[in-house]
Amino acid sequence: MITRDIAAFTAFAGSLAADFGPATARSAFLVAPDGFMRAEQSAQDNRYMAEAGVFDTGAALREHRALHRALAQDVPVICFPGDEATPDAVFPNNVFATARVGGEARLIVGRMRHEVRQREAGRKDIRGFFRDTLGYAEVDLSAQPHPCELTGALVIDRARGIGFCGLSERCDEAGAARMHEAFGLRATLMFDLAPGEYHTNVLLAVLAGRAAAVHPGGLVSPGIVPALQALYAGRVVELTGTEQAAFAGNAIALVPGVVWMSRRAHDALRPVVVAQLEDAGFAVRSVPLDALEAGGGSLRCCVAEVF
Repeated sequence: MITRDIAAFTAFAGSLAADFGPATARSAFLVAPDGFMRAEQSAQDNRYMAEAGVFDTGAALREHRALHRALAQDVPVICFPGDEATPDAVFPNNVFATARVGGEARLIVGRMRHEVRQREAGRKDIRGFFRDTLGYAEVDLSAQPHPCELTGALVIDRARGIGFCGLSERCDEAGAARMHEAFGLRATLMFDLAPGEYHTNVLLAVLAGRAAAVHPGGLVSPGIVPALQALYAGRVVELTGTEQAAFAGNAIALVPGVVWMSRRAHDALRPVVVAQLEDAGFAVRSVPLDALEAGGGSLRCCVAEVF
């Protein structure tokens, strides 16, 4: 099922067992912020991006190395080098993703909206690592015309095999359908993001298949939050505008009991939100990412999961 019908999606998704696959990744990969700078094309529809003078490549490299060390406490994490020709490559989850569909391990390559990010999809080292070293089949969406920026646009509950896909200039309905098929999902709900929002994953996080954090103000339809509440009863954390602006929605659980976010996001959380996450079984951990966040994304955007 892929639909805009919230009621139909909720009824179907609510009937599914959490038996689609592991709720969290077995490892992850990063791309270093070598040559990290403002990408003017990306800035056209990313209101979170800072002005060029704020970018500090040295600080971003130090933060990224600390992020690598921190996440490696939970799962094995590898890091590919960056490239000055691809200044946004520090956010690889928009371009590369993995899935297991019918027993087949897949590397999925997305179709980016902007040419500066389309260059990332051609990286032979990342493709070759998954194809030749790990034996993953490649599903290449990068050459078709419909934008589909993978787990930036599509937030996935891996345990149930369901997706929440926010539509914007970075993902249209046809792109959403291509991702739904590539990930082999059981059901995908499509909905419009509020004007000025570019990716779902700065507004919504599904944590280890059992909880969700969401900023309702970033979603056009008010019905999304009740749908989440029906699926994750008692474990839906609603974020304020202040929390979301600090990237609290751009969080990830790489193991069932820990949620990672940037230090700025962590510091912005109200005590009630921390308590809700703890009640759902999550310890909140964070690392400083101020320099990296100048690029218009945060911790979750830096992490490409390996399933």
